[in-house]
Amino acid sequence: MASPSIEDRFGINDLFVRYTCALDAGDADTVIDCFAEDGTLVSPAVGEHTGRAAITAFAHRFARFQAGGSQLRHVLSNLMMTVDGNRAHATCYLTVFLTKDGKSSLMAPGRYDCELRKIGGQWKFQRRVVLHDHDYVLEGL
Repeated sequence: MASPSIEDRFGINDLFVRYTCALDAGDADTVIDCFAEDGTLVSPAVGEHTGRAAITAFAHRFARFQAGGSQLRHVLSNLMMTVDGNRAHATCYLTVFLTKDGKSSLMAPGRYDCELRKIGGQWKFQRRVVLHDHDYVLEGL
């Protein structure tokens, strides 16, 4: 398989960054826009959500978590991808910090494993799976 084009690399990188920054900012509309209409999010911390209505409910729930005084900082690294036309597979490492009540803590490290689709010239998550190195619960989410 050929290496992804520079446009695809930047587009996929932008999708990952837009998604995590929107989560951290409580920007539900941007989170929703990162997924295909029939996209799926799977996370041991927040459950499985498939389709626009479920992703919308998740994004708004996450925004309320942030608005309630919990600040998350998602840090991504080691993004790798393969592209085949308008489909792609991408993974990256994930580190998340949580600040609440004046204290910061490191959540379980892990990675994202994602199936992507290019729709209307933009990369979207078709299936986004969060894999943590160990289980944990996000209080208040």
